[in-house]
Amino acid sequence: MTLPRATPVDGFPTHTSRVQAETEEILFKHHPDPLSNNNATPGSSSLGAASTPTSSSSSTQGKPADSDGGPALQKQLHMSFLVRNMVQGFPARYISQDASQPWLMFWTLQAFSILQVGLDPGNKQRAIDTVMSWQHPDGGFGGGPGQRPHLLPTYASVCALAVVGRPGPGGGWDQIDRQKLYRFFMSVKQPDGSFLVAKDAEVDVRGTYCLLVVATLLGILTPELIEGTPEFIASCQTYEGGFASASQPSYSPGPNPTLLEFPRPPLGEAHGGYTFCALASWVLLQPFLEAGYKGAHSSKPPTIDLNNTLRWLVQMQGTEIELGGFKGRTNKLVDGCYSWWVGGAFALLEVFGIGASSEEIGSQNQPSKDEKLDDGWDDVDDSLLNRKALQEYILWAGQHPAGGLRDKPPKHADAYHTQYCLAGLSAAQHHVYPSVSREQALAQAWVETEPFEPDLGHPGLSQEQRKTIFAKALCWKEEEGASKCVGGAKNRVNASHPVFDLTITHSQGIMAHFYGQDLERLRGPAAKPTAA
Repeated sequence: MTLPRATPVDGFPTHTSRVQAETEEILFKHHPDPLSNNNATPGSSSLGAASTPTSSSSSTQGKPADSDGGPALQKQLHMSFLVRNMVQGFPARYISQDASQPWLMFWTLQAFSILQVGLDPGNKQRAIDTVMSWQHPDGGFGGGPGQRPHLLPTYASVCALAVVGRPGPGGGWDQIDRQKLYRFFMSVKQPDGSFLVAKDAEVDVRGTYCLLVVATLLGILTPELIEGTPEFIASCQTYEGGFASASQPSYSPGPNPTLLEFPRPPLGEAHGGYTFCALASWVLLQPFLEAGYKGAHSSKPPTIDLNNTLRWLVQMQGTEIELGGFKGRTNKLVDGCYSWWVGGAFALLEVFGIGASSEEIGSQNQPSKDEKLDDGWDDVDDSLLNRKALQEYILWAGQHPAGGLRDKPPKHADAYHTQYCLAGLSAAQHHVYPSVSREQALAQAWVETEPFEPDLGHPGLSQEQRKTIFAKALCWKEEEGASKCVGGAKNRVNASHPVFDLTITHSQGIMAHFYGQDLERLRGPAAKPTAA
């Protein structure tokens, strides 16, 4: 056997090429020795600007391996890392994240959920009370007590409440002021369909995603709110196929300018985080787009180039010497967080018929309960991404020896990378797809209830619209018998909702409450939900 092939160099080294080579050498040392293990078939190459690694430098000693030498998810260490942050408080270096308190809470709580850990009632209540202290008197949630409302911490706060909240007094859900929240959303809406992330702040497609998720979960998504938003999302797509942070609207000259369909150039390069948020937003807008949406500023329904998006996403997965991790931009380094932002985006494409989505695929020849989930891993993975390689990146390189997960070695673990590495691991282990039969069953089980009224002189959603939004949001189903876990069943984590980054159970719970549906009736037509 020979060494994995390094990224080619052109003889004109730059800072970028040197860092790439150095990163490849470090990552190589975190993989089991390809010269003594039968889990790789590398090609020949040298590492160019960096020294060529030897077999002795890639020993598994000190790596997160089990007794068989396979990679092991160090669940206990990661739980201890999360508990320290939640109970003792975050280290002093997190002081710069004072305006991101809801994010620190959400990342911690959702990481627990993915690791199949539930909180005791006392800590749940502490978390609920803390989250509610961030709700602004004018609607929405800020980055901390007394901070002005912002779309991103609003998403983090509501999703945190989806994990630990409940109906009734002190449960958080019924204390969310949806009327004021809706007014806040409308106050940051722009004429071109985009949204400022906060008053007098910038436009960012991540803010659009956060708004659409919250509006969907809480049942306050309306045609008025999303007017022009599909056109904005479509305008953010770059020539590469991914999505940029925003676009530049153009207006006609004169005292009464009108928004022009063209040009609306994207601002910046294609980026993994923006691409996930744009794709997930596009999925959440499908109830309106499929119903014949036509914006006020366009002559035809907006579209995005999904094939070009797929091409870009595929190209973001690292090579064998990069352990199959994902990068977030062209010609950048792999980073553990893109395990979710890019690796998790492939599931979203299945809504549009791209990928392995099918009813009951793999229902035959399911492994017995006694079999390890990675036994018999197919030589040819039918996924659009290399699921096995992505898991290996997270397990071999993403785990910090002291607990928590990280961007890449030798960096420290942090709350952000811990959650998104685990979310990416979940996406790589489980095939969660949009089920037509599940959507139909949810629609049939729908019980009419009082709709949310915006109280801004505009009608709320009709029963049919609410039912469609509800059914499409919760039609995601895990393919039975399709879990593929590198390292075996001991490394298995919970499946995540591909759009919300919540467990299926938590997504069902909060939406059933705000749409007035009975949770047990809701679970009847569903596949057995993943444990919270």
